[in-house]
Amino acid sequence: MDLHLLGSLLHISDPTLPIGGYTHSNGLETYVQLGIVHNPASAAAYVSQMLSANLHFNDAAFVCLAYNAVKARDFDELLRLDEELTALKLPIEIRNASQKLGLRLIKIFRRQKEFELAAKFENAILRKETGGNYAIAFGVYTSLLEIPLREALYAFYYNAAAGMVTNAVKLVPLGQLDGQDILFNMQTVIAGLIDKTITLDRDLVGVCNIGFDIRCMQHERLYSRLYMS
Repeated sequence: MDLHLLGSLLHISDPTLPIGGYTHSNGLETYVQLGIVHNPASAAAYVSQMLSANLHFNDAAFVCLAYNAVKARDFDELLRLDEELTALKLPIEIRNASQKLGLRLIKIFRRQKEFELAAKFENAILRKETGGNYAIAFGVYTSLLEIPLREALYAFYYNAAAGMVTNAVKLVPLGQLDGQDILFNMQTVIAGLIDKTITLDRDLVGVCNIGFDIRCMQHERLYSRLYMS
């Protein structure tokens, strides 16, 4: 890969990007308080399942669809995808988090390079015409920055895995080396998901994860919370 593209890819997928991702556990806090995730093995199972049974059919699939909509310069399709993804995020905390992260991602990258389509998408968000979900914004910018789709998807999955591992280390808690072992082992899982995501049957996009939705809704009423979601 061209070094300039590599730099753009590392930037947009940096887990420390100041968009507020560190304040959200995406339901993991509930799993920990219920004792479902309680050691390295259960944390690894949680991360693996979230990648392959949730993100694969939902956010990662929408990264791919948004990426292709931008390549086709189909702005109406982009808005339809964003509306669909918003409707799929039933827990309000998760929906709000996705939209906050999406808008913050846009604000960071519009300072670096202006794109007419990205500006149009941001204006639609500000006018409350669309939600501006993080996965959609990620797909928009990786497409506009001409990052290859396979690499963009790998980075999206890796960023999600890194966030989950960081949260698990804090919440379970796990040792730092345990966390790194999990993240290293997720590379094989992620690599196996790339082509599956690109070729995913459109009818399977948005497959519901009832257990995940319930844990996220329960998070709203936990007695004590470190995270916003």
